[in-house]
Amino acid sequence: MIASLSRWKHSLPAFLVVALLSACGGGSGDNPSVGTSTPAGQLTQEPGAPVLSNNIATDGFNWFNYRRGQTGLAPLARNSLIDSAALGHSNYLNLNNVVAHEQVLGKPGFTGVKLGDRLAKAGYVVTTLQGEVIAGAANTSGFYLAEELITAIYHRFVIFEPLFKEGGAGAAVNNSGYAYFTTDLAGNSSYGPGLTAGQIVTYPFSGQQKVAVSFSSDNESPDPVPNQDVVGYPISVHANYGAVVNVATFSVRQRGSATDLPVRLLRSDSDAHTPVSAAAIIPLAPLNGATTYDVSFIGKVNGADLTRTWSFTTR
Repeated sequence: MIASLSRWKHSLPAFLVVALLSACGGGSGDNPSVGTSTPAGQLTQEPGAPVLSNNIATDGFNWFNYRRGQTGLAPLARNSLIDSAALGHSNYLNLNNVVAHEQVLGKPGFTGVKLGDRLAKAGYVVTTLQGEVIAGAANTSGFYLAEELITAIYHRFVIFEPLFKEGGAGAAVNNSGYAYFTTDLAGNSSYGPGLTAGQIVTYPFSGQQKVAVSFSSDNESPDPVPNQDVVGYPISVHANYGAVVNVATFSVRQRGSATDLPVRLLRSDSDAHTPVSAAAIIPLAPLNGATTYDVSFIGKVNGADLTRTWSFTTR
């Protein structure tokens, strides 16, 4: 597997390559492998899930909006010009058998070196934020590809940016059934509604059910947990782009336990790939199945005190 992430700036690109089968990670003799992917069939059974169209781009885009809505974020409006840029990039990836954000002049399907170039070529001029997430997999379910990108924490930071206003998606599939799925997110002349000042959204959201128990950290680069592969499902908080999230304490424990789980904390002052407007914890071992976990966040958003407690249940 190959994956990469560009650092969070005014432009927010990220991509992920995922496998057809559940990713497996080595471990102790008691747990030699742990599945880290959610089967597409389970996603279609989620309460209120979008209607499946079997169009990768449409299903993936709708899945992002579905999850954004569950957190309390405004949906992204779909823009045909951004669709064109995303489709052009997926076609480029397919023609060149590569997963990357930047295109090379002269290569088949070239539409622009960087995301901003490709958006401009499609007729969409960005004056605010822009971001891109890419997945490649031997799986043609848009729901699956989008969910994998949400699971991957650095990609989630992009997808759950509250101020994105609109986006577009495109997909291409090669003769072997390998799919390239690109989603571009942007705002043209203004931001989206975002969050009320000093507020955050959380993921998993409060009361969420059937949360995956684990995540293959090696599927992202930079690797959010560099010294191991299979870890627990990432837990995150998100404020508006540019808002400063300061973490005092951020913890998770199994309901009924008096002990917090060991976690890796991602925050901007100690992790160059985490934006100032978000933070996350990643449990250092897979979570238990069919178990409720309680989360506590205490910190500040733009200097205002904020405390949030919530829970979720694994599948």
